[in-house]
Amino acid sequence: QVQLVESGGGLVQPGGSLRLSCAASGRIFSIDAMGWYRQAPGKQRELVAAITSGGSTNYADSVKGRFTISRDNAKNTVYLQMNSLKPEDTAVYYCNAANGVLGGSDSYWGQGTQVTVSS
Repeated sequence: QVQLVESGGGLVQPGGSLRLSCAASGRIFSIDAMGWYRQAPGKQRELVAAITSGGSTNYADSVKGRFTISRDNAKNTVYLQMNSLKPEDTAVYYCNAANGVLGGSDSYWGQGTQVTVSS
């Protein structure tokens, strides 16, 4: 089993920044890809950003140029730096880790952290 603990959410004004962290513990040797998903009220959960153990990244079109995902393998932690935040970024953000398909049935989820962008 892998345990994921997220932190760093909160309330921020439009145009502001937040950094989310996700620390992994347990059978971390089984992890390859890690990523962040988000789910806004009434919407499906969507992939925001992902990173492999080798450092390859991909982003949702809606966050390209504003969000940056990074990973510290020594600390078993993945980060999501979110800049130029917009009200539509408001959602619960979930960390995910997998040896296979990110977000798949065999992957691991954190408990989620709320991000609210509002003036």
